[in-house]
Amino acid sequence: MDLADIALFRTIVSVGSLSAAARQIGATPMLVSRRLAGLEAELDVRLFHRTTRSLSLTHEGEAFLPHAVALIEARDSALESVSTAGSGLSGVLKITAPNVIGHSVVVPVVADLIADNPALRVDLTLSDGVVDIATAGLDVAVRVAVMKPSDMIATRLADNPFTLCASPGYVTRFGEPRTTGDLVRHPCIKLHAMDTWPFMRDDEMDQVRVNGALSASTVDAVRAACIAGVGIAYLTYWDVHKLVERGELQRIILADVEPLEVGIWAVFPTRTQMPARVRALIDALRERLHAGADAGSHATSGSGSRGRA
Repeated sequence: MDLADIALFRTIVSVGSLSAAARQIGATPMLVSRRLAGLEAELDVRLFHRTTRSLSLTHEGEAFLPHAVALIEARDSALESVSTAGSGLSGVLKITAPNVIGHSVVVPVVADLIADNPALRVDLTLSDGVVDIATAGLDVAVRVAVMKPSDMIATRLADNPFTLCASPGYVTRFGEPRTTGDLVRHPCIKLHAMDTWPFMRDDEMDQVRVNGALSASTVDAVRAACIAGVGIAYLTYWDVHKLVERGELQRIILADVEPLEVGIWAVFPTRTQMPARVRALIDALRERLHAGADAGSHATSGSGSRGRA
């Protein structure tokens, strides 16, 4: 079985069409179609449902995909082990991350890695949506979530608890809620598809339904509206800690509940051997997040703020 054809199969899945795969590898669509047909003949299965307008994996294609990814990763790791010893990281590192953490944490880490490793290439996708990393052919996804290690192939990078906050101007005009009963009477700025806000009450999750005139699709938009005094926001520590340190936002602490504890996770497509470039990224992300959390904690304790997110 030709690993190049298996890599082509993964590329087709990632880009979604034979013509796009052909452009990516610098071949003709006819050649890509012939190579795919050869792989299907060797496997004695049909990997894709193909029409003139659409391409989708068959059941057999879905079953084969994780094995294809594992085979390609094993090949890349083997080549990396003999070709880059002492010469730094190489290859293409494909990452997805949320917008805020992507800009504030991932981009600086990636910039340092590229500076130290001239042969390394990085493909970074920033999205607040959840990307199917196996289908997209990604190496790692940085996610903010409540997750147990057993839920996915993942490692926890840092704590990232939710933080209830408002602008000082808003608090001066309207006061701040003291309980969840007060909170529901304040205008709240919601992320799309998040009509309820999760808190912990007596060691159990309590979903509190909130209301407000504005909802938005991105964390950036919610933060900007909160700074402008539109209402109260419920974001995570890494979304707002610098704004709190600068006094642009202030934390609100409720007496009857605790904010939900979530984490920043690195999620991987397979359990196979991790390439050195991925290990280096994870180590650098963890170091930067922990350094930032320590600095935020020191700034909070020295500023008289009402508690650490």
